Amino acid sequence: MNNIITNIALVACGGAFGATLRYLIAMGMLSLFGKGFPFATLTVNVLGSLIMGAVFQIVQQETITTSPWWPLIGVGFLGALTTFSTFSMDNVLLIQQGELIKAMLNVVLNVVVCILAAYVGTLLVLKS
Repeated sequence: MNNIITNIALVACGGAFGATLRYLIAMGMLSLFGKGFPFATLTVNVLGSLIMGAVFQIVQQETITTSPWWPLIGVGFLGALTTFSTFSMDNVLLIQQGELIKAMLNVVLNVVVCILAAYVGTLLVLKS
C-alpha cells in the first residue's frame, strides 16, 4: 500500500511540472506563431516523444530503476506535458474551419515526427 501511495505522489508531482511546462510552451508558441496552426500541441507532443524514447531506453538499459523514475517522468511529467485530446480537438476545429490541408498536415506531423522523435530519443541514449 505504501508503494502505491508513493507512486501516486510521484505521478502527481511529475504531472504538476509537466502541466506547467505545457502551459508555458503553449503561451510561447501562441505569442510566436499565433492561432493559425496548433504549433503548441505539436511542440509538446514531439518534445514528450523525444523524452519518452530516452527515458524508456535508460530504463531498459537499467541505468535508472523503474521506480521512482517511471511514475515521476514517464507517467506524471510526460502524461501531463503531452496531449492527445488537445491534438484531437485541434483537428476537429481545423476541419470545422474548412482547413482540411492544415488538419491533415497536423495529423501527419504529429504521428510521423513524434515517432521519429521517440526513436531519436532511444538513439541518443544508445550512443552515449
